[in-house]
Amino acid sequence: MDISRDGDLSAVPDGWGKADTAVYGWVLEQGRLDEPAVAAGLGLREEEVRQALARLTASQLIRRDPRDPAEGFAVSPDVARAELAAPVRSRIRQVEEELDRAQKELDHFSVEYLRHAKRGNGQFRLIGNMLEVRVALTQASERCTEEVLSSQPGGGSRVVEAMGEALARDRAILERGVRMRTLYHHTARFNGPSQAYVAAASEFGAQYRTAHELFGRLIVFDRELAFLPLNDGSRGAVAISEPSVACYLADVFEQTWTHATPFADAASQGFGEVAQEIDQTILRLLAAGLKDEAVARRLGMSLRTARRHIADIMEQLGAESRFQAGVAAVQRGLLDAGEICAPVADGAGAGCTSTEA
Repeated sequence: MDISRDGDLSAVPDGWGKADTAVYGWVLEQGRLDEPAVAAGLGLREEEVRQALARLTASQLIRRDPRDPAEGFAVSPDVARAELAAPVRSRIRQVEEELDRAQKELDHFSVEYLRHAKRGNGQFRLIGNMLEVRVALTQASERCTEEVLSSQPGGGSRVVEAMGEALARDRAILERGVRMRTLYHHTARFNGPSQAYVAAASEFGAQYRTAHELFGRLIVFDRELAFLPLNDGSRGAVAISEPSVACYLADVFEQTWTHATPFADAASQGFGEVAQEIDQTILRLLAAGLKDEAVARRLGMSLRTARRHIADIMEQLGAESRFQAGVAAVQRGLLDAGEICAPVADGAGAGCTSTEA
């Protein structure tokens, strides 16, 4: 609903010309709206006068005599503003009454929702779906006064369509003086949309760094409220307002931030150097006994991409097994001997296989 049209506020121009001011002054003094007389008195063309009178009349600054269009008078801007505002304020009151009514009706379900939400407690609130998570994050962003810390694994998968909305939200936060720091995987540096987003948000003061491995998805507001993803595949979250836990999670972020690298696209750093760093990290994770799925998750890449890297590494090292790849990597100085897991007796896996699936 366009409230401005209810009160004809759209009739007030964004800017006034010299002719408008001159005509308004002439009508104030003469008390007449005769176009030829106005044009002659001001040295303007009649078309200019006609257009100026139309704008002034629509804006309630000039009133014509309904019995004689050439007669009329000018009123003060305060009178014009009051008359324009009256229908708008009436509509605002009506909308507020409708909102109050709707709120009272929706409150009917509050008891049931709160009962359901008590799967957590006051300091650990479970949010079961993405829509409610987005609302909760928006509310937390609006209340935030100092800093937002964010770990975004798989940063290279940023959806292009959502970038404009996210950038507008981040800009609003940053322009309030709130600091914003975000961690991405190194793989985000290969992603064009992520590069563009970081470049744009950095102009407003946001800071970005990347790391080969991240501890998981996390957002912390003012070290007082943290959001972690649920592990049930629902895309929900748990909102944590317990001070000690929120501060602990912020400290975890700080440790990774300290060792992370300022964001730079792969081209500026050198594609070869970035790819080599990623391959070395994959090799270390394989040597530690992690499965393909865990490697992909830790590095923020798809399983298919991770397996392609693994196959390339195995081929480059001339290895047929991961243990052989680890031995070859030690021989070439790529790994320390202590980083390799020894194979178990039945050959089913590595002796130090990680519990991470």
